[in-house]
Amino acid sequence: MFTGIVEELGAVRAVRRGARSAELSIGASLVLSGLRIGDSVAVNGVCLTVTKRDGGGFTADVMHETLNRSTLGALVPGSPVNLERAMAADGRFGGHIVSGHIDGVGTIAATRRDDNAVWYTVRAAPKLLRYIVEKGSVAIDGISLTVASAEADRFSVSLIPHTAAVTVLGQKRPGDAVNLETDIIGKYVERLLGPREEPESRVTLDFLIQNGF
Repeated sequence: MFTGIVEELGAVRAVRRGARSAELSIGASLVLSGLRIGDSVAVNGVCLTVTKRDGGGFTADVMHETLNRSTLGALVPGSPVNLERAMAADGRFGGHIVSGHIDGVGTIAATRRDDNAVWYTVRAAPKLLRYIVEKGSVAIDGISLTVASAEADRFSVSLIPHTAAVTVLGQKRPGDAVNLETDIIGKYVERLLGPREEPESRVTLDFLIQNGF
């Protein structure tokens, strides 16, 4: 589990592509502290498992499903990436509950400066926007952000200067794709409150006749 508070801006060192998968080598420093093989690291919001580690970074495998649902397939050597280690049991919960499981990709529609802040408007599919509500939480490239407004086909967030400076989102421009993870609580609530399929009845016409009806 993650909180959406980016710890470090790393960079892709190498990409090795398979037929439908990839292996990423990520340059990092801060997140290497205490990092072991098998640990989880969120890379632009995508939960990846560390398979190798050295003094300058780590390596992780990316499977086909992850490439299909995220922007990781577009990374090239030199691409900046947001990095966050999994939350420690004694850590502060500064953002919101982030699983690192991307729901889909959005596209930056517009940016505008508002004094010291920068507004980002992101277009997204209706199946994602149904879970995005004004003043709710959303993770964009793994960054925990508050939704400032939500419309039928887009939503907007506002970044403080610090967030723009220390994350990859500050470098994104209109037309760029971003990873989106909606609020996991909303998805669970919908699942629990939604209609449930009734079990198939074993009462048939033959059953009724055999039992004297």
